[in-house]
Amino acid sequence: MISIGICDDEAAMRKSLRTPLEQKLQLLGLDYQIFEYDSGESLMRGQKAQWIDILFLDIEMKALSGMDTARAIRKQNTRTLLIFVTAYPDFVFQGYEVHAFHYILKPYDERKIKSVLEQALKELGKNTSQYFTLEQKSGVYKIPVEKIVAFSSDKRKLMITLEDGDKLTFYGKLDNVMADLPDYFIRCHNRHLVNLNFVTALEKDNCICDTCSFPISRAYRSPLDIAFARLLLQ
Repeated sequence: MISIGICDDEAAMRKSLRTPLEQKLQLLGLDYQIFEYDSGESLMRGQKAQWIDILFLDIEMKALSGMDTARAIRKQNTRTLLIFVTAYPDFVFQGYEVHAFHYILKPYDERKIKSVLEQALKELGKNTSQYFTLEQKSGVYKIPVEKIVAFSSDKRKLMITLEDGDKLTFYGKLDNVMADLPDYFIRCHNRHLVNLNFVTALEKDNCICDTCSFPISRAYRSPLDIAFARLLLQ
């Protein structure tokens, strides 16, 4: 069970942080609890503050600031991973004093939130493998996302191409699938979504993924080239 705390004196900010956290945790299939606090004082009064695994802590709060709250937490707890949230980048450097794990800037970027959460989970030694759940008449399949080469659409039907060459089909929309996938999945064509980790070459009109080939359309050529170049530089 992962315990996560969100401490922010603005309810709207707590909600905008909680939603992507829950989306990511559910995709990972992890058991979790999320506790919300509207002030540093309410956080410190709660006994749960002593065993929260990951704490998202707003720096700019009334009365007890985020930094003062972090100092108080560190006096009794060195285990919690502190992730500061702030609208002011200059505050980030104060995090070294309390051994902050990371920071997130406001207004929130959902991809950034999910990325930082994944890093925190890895730090805690939790399995962060993401799965794609596929329901068919023969049963429910839980497919590791990193083993999926591509998604392809044909009208209302989608096809998954797997690393071992197997193919699975189901009904759905490519846009809906893409919304829940990691950043390394990218469109090469209106009907094809590829896993960059399997891309071995970009030809004039085709994206080569090992032994598979998918067409590249003009609209997606430039973003695909940029994403592939970034991957090669990592």
